[in-house]
Amino acid sequence: MPLSKLLGSKTTRSITVVSVIYQAGRAMKRGQRTRAAIWLGVAVLAWKWAIIGLAAQGALSIVRGGKDRQPVAA
Repeated sequence: MPLSKLLGSKTTRSITVVSVIYQAGRAMKRGQRTRAAIWLGVAVLAWKWAIIGLAAQGALSIVRGGKDRQPVAA
């Protein structure tokens, strides 16, 4: 199956992990340590199963309504 090959590729997994770690960094900047720890746990799982990272980010996007509710302080 082409989709399973795409989701199982090292490149896709690497991009997913980097994206999830970025979300963890954003959470830390906002002072949300628990959320950052959860994102780091998802990053570990996303290395093995990319679909977990993609699903977590998609779910968060739906919960947020497609936009950030808290701007990051500069």
